[in-house]
Amino acid sequence: MIGKHVTDVLEGSRMHIVARTGKAELNQIFTSRGRDMVVQRIPIFEDGKVVAAFGQIMFKQVSDVGRLASNLSLLESKLKLYEKELNSLRSTRYNFESIRGDSPPIVALKESARKAALTDLPILLTGESGTGKELFAQAIHQSSSRHKKTSIHINCAAIPKELFEAELFGYAEGAFTGAKSGGKPGKLELADGGTLFLDEIGEMPLELQPKLLRVLEDKLFERVGGNRMLKSDFRIIAATNRDLETMVKQKLFREDLFYRLNVVSLEVPPLRERQGDIIPLAKHLLGKIAENYPGSRYQLTPAAEKLLDGYRWPGNIRELINVLERTAFTIEGNYIDVCDLPFYLSRPSLAALKSGQWDLAAVVAEAEREAVRKALELTGNNKAKAAKLLGIHRTVLYKKMTKYQIPLDRE
Repeated sequence: MIGKHVTDVLEGSRMHIVARTGKAELNQIFTSRGRDMVVQRIPIFEDGKVVAAFGQIMFKQVSDVGRLASNLSLLESKLKLYEKELNSLRSTRYNFESIRGDSPPIVALKESARKAALTDLPILLTGESGTGKELFAQAIHQSSSRHKKTSIHINCAAIPKELFEAELFGYAEGAFTGAKSGGKPGKLELADGGTLFLDEIGEMPLELQPKLLRVLEDKLFERVGGNRMLKSDFRIIAATNRDLETMVKQKLFREDLFYRLNVVSLEVPPLRERQGDIIPLAKHLLGKIAENYPGSRYQLTPAAEKLLDGYRWPGNIRELINVLERTAFTIEGNYIDVCDLPFYLSRPSLAALKSGQWDLAAVVAEAEREAVRKALELTGNNKAKAAKLLGIHRTVLYKKMTKYQIPLDRE
C-alpha cells in the first residue's frame, strides 16, 4: 500500500481530502464493497500543519447504530424507572414488616406469602378493593431472590385499551404515527430479571390475553411493529378484586390464562374480618399522619375506638386511611373523639322498607329523627357536641328535637 494513493487502496475514501483541508469528518456514512459503515476521519497536526490523517471505523454496519440507539433507549427508560422507585423506597418500606396486623387471618396470609416469595411461581392476589394487595406484591418481591432487580407495576384498569399492547410489549421505531425515534421498551423488557405486577388483571382486554399467555409460557415476545424476538426473564404477580372464576364461565376472561396465573392463590382478607387489627392499625396510621403535622400526636378516645372497631369498613384500609386523614385535618388538638369522626360511621342502616309502606318524605323524616337520636346517644346528650356531629347549629338541633318529640332533657 505504501506509495499508492489512498483511493487506489480504498475506493471512495476521503482521507486525502481531510489531509488537504485539515477539517475532521465525524460519524460519516462510508460504503465499501456494498456495505454501509459509520466512520470518522481526523487530521493530525504538527507545528500547525497537517502531517497525516487518521481514519477509524466506528460501526462496521449502519444497523449497529440502530441497535445502540435501542439499547440506550432501554437504559434511559430503566434509569428513569430506577430513580422513581428509589425515591419511593426512601419513603416506603416494601417488606412484610410494613404490613401491620396480628390477627389470625393476616398472620396466616403473611406466612403463605413468605413461602411463595421463595419460589418463582406465578401468584394471584385476590381480595376486595383497598385491602392492600399491592403492598403484599411489593413485600413478596422484596423477599424474593429478585429483590435486587426492579418491580414493574401495571394497573390494567388505568391504561386505555388501544395503548395497552404498546405499554406492555413496547414498540419499534415507525410502528405508528408519533412513535418515538428508536422505539420504546415495554414493561416486559423493563421487568427482565425482576417482577412484573399486573394489578386489576380482570380489566385486561380479552384480545390481549392470548399474547400475555404466550409470553408467560416461553418469555419471548416482539415489540409492536417490530420483527425481532426479545426475551425477558421475569416473575409474574397478578391481583384483582373481581371473581375471575365467574368471569371465565361468562367468557369474559380466558380460562387458560386464569390457570396460568392462579398457581399460587393468596386471598387478602377484608378489614372487617381482621377485627383485632383495626385499632392497632388506626394508631399506626395516625402516627404516620402526624409526621405531616409537626408537634401533633393524635390519640383516640375509648368511645372513638369503639366506633371504629364496630364499623364494617366496606372500603377496607383505604377507607380507614381516608377517615383518619380527614379527621386529623379538621380537629383542633390531639384527641379524636366520636364527634370528630365522620357521622356516617355511626349512622345505622335503615331497615328494609316494604314496598309502598312509606313515601319519600316519611323515609327522610325517619332518617333525620334517627340521626338526631344517635348523635345525642354518642355524645352523652351533650347538645353542643351533638350539633357539631350533625353539622348544624345548636338552635336547629333543639327545633328538630321538638319536631321529632325527643325530650330536651333526655338522659
